[in-house]
This record gives sequence, C-alpha cells and structure tokens, in this order.
Amino acid sequence: MSNFNISFDVPFVLTSLVLLTGFIALLDILFFAKKRPVDKKQSIIIEYSRSFFPVLLLVLLIRSFLIQPYRVPTGSLVPTVLPGDFIVVSQYAYGLRLPVLNTKIFNIGEPKRGDIVLFRFPDDISIIYVKRVIGLPGDHVTYRNKILTVNNIVMQQMPFGMDLDTEGGFSVPVQVRIEKLDQVTHKIFIRPGYKESEDVDVVVPQNSYFMMGDNRDSSKDSREWGFVPEANLVGKAFGIWMSWDSEKTGIRWERIGKKIN
Repeated sequence: MSNFNISFDVPFVLTSLVLLTGFIALLDILFFAKKRPVDKKQSIIIEYSRSFFPVLLLVLLIRSFLIQPYRVPTGSLVPTVLPGDFIVVSQYAYGLRLPVLNTKIFNIGEPKRGDIVLFRFPDDISIIYVKRVIGLPGDHVTYRNKILTVNNIVMQQMPFGMDLDTEGGFSVPVQVRIEKLDQVTHKIFIRPGYKESEDVDVVVPQNSYFMMGDNRDSSKDSREWGFVPEANLVGKAFGIWMSWDSEKTGIRWERIGKKIN
C-alpha cells in the first residue's frame, strides 16, 4: 500500500512542545527573570525551555513549510520507489499549510499528472499514503485491460522486459512497461493475466485527485477507495536520501540521492 502510520502525531506533539516551551520562556523574560536574584540559578524547567524553544521552533518550521523525510514501507510504487526507501518531500509544493490544522494559508502550486504525492488517507487521516497523481479535477479517467486513458487520450506504454515483484514475500514474474503520463515517463509493473480490481471509468470531482501506484496489480489506490480531497495533500516527493533493504543487502548505495519522477 505504501503507507505510513502516524498514530503518534508528530506535528501535534511538536507544536505543543513549541507552545509550551515558548510560553515558559516568555513568562521568564517578562516576569521571573526580573525578580530573580543575580546569584540564583533559574529553575531547570525554565533553563530547558529557553534552550529547547528555538531548536523546536526551527524543526517545526522546517517540517511544516520546507521539507520532511518519510520511509516507504511497502511496494505499491515499485519500480519507482522501493520498500525501505527514505524519501524527501517538499511540504510547500502545493501550498503552505498550518501545522496540526492543515489549513492552507498560501497557494504556491497544484499537483500535476505524474507527480509522486504524499497525502492523508481519506478513510483514516492518521495514515499517510504515497501514490502517483493520475487524474486531476475534472479529468475523465479509464483503466481497462492494463491500459490507462485520461480525457480520451491513451497513455502510451512500451514493453521493457521482465522482472520479479517480491511484494508480500513472494516472487511474482511481472512485465516492465514504460508509460508516458503527460510529460512524465516512468516504469510500471504489470502482472500478465492478473486482475486485481474492476475496470475504472470515472470523472474526478473538483478539488480531488485520482491516485494510482506504479505496481499496478499490487496497489490499493483510487481504483479501490476513491478520490483524494485536495485538503488531504501533504507534499510532493522529489528524492531519495537513504534506502535500506532489510532482507538482503542492507544499504542500497546506488539509490542514495536518486531523483524521483
């Protein structure tokens, strides 16, 4: 599924710590410090609050408005993104949002077809998914016989040999195809003769997106659970800063620094 369980709400905890340490530091500056004798040390709570507040604030600003790392646990985006890839995500690609509230305060850009996007799962916003944008608001999307069509234009596919999909602990032969989605050319996995889901014929609602994985027959995506609201978008994945193969080689050195498209 390529999802990240975030039941431990990092933005909420981080924001709470920033507010708490900032409040204590402000109280000390405005009231306590003036009354404290020169030879008396400040309490450990005040000392820690004043020390950690600027660090926590900086981390919160970077995570909320710039970039953030995520680890991909599953293989729905294979061969583009592998399980164990640590991806870097632009938090501002689709607009600046307030932490915790997730309210957009400044619009910078919109998703394009072919973007690899992180978003909060519509059925459980405590889980973050990563998929490829297939359909934009208003698009007519069909998927039949392994062929994708957007607005009556067939997304061309070219055979690119065979490979093995090891998702789920089993090795399954798959066809590798190169698909062109607008200006984005990428590889996909197809299982010959395998039908994971029903045919798709939908029009994407306004302020929503249609998402799919590149591992087309091993991906739970918009074909199964529907559209992703714009408000659920987290950011755009653009690179891999680390990759770890827990079953075989350990660090995948060749993937470090790899661009995602």
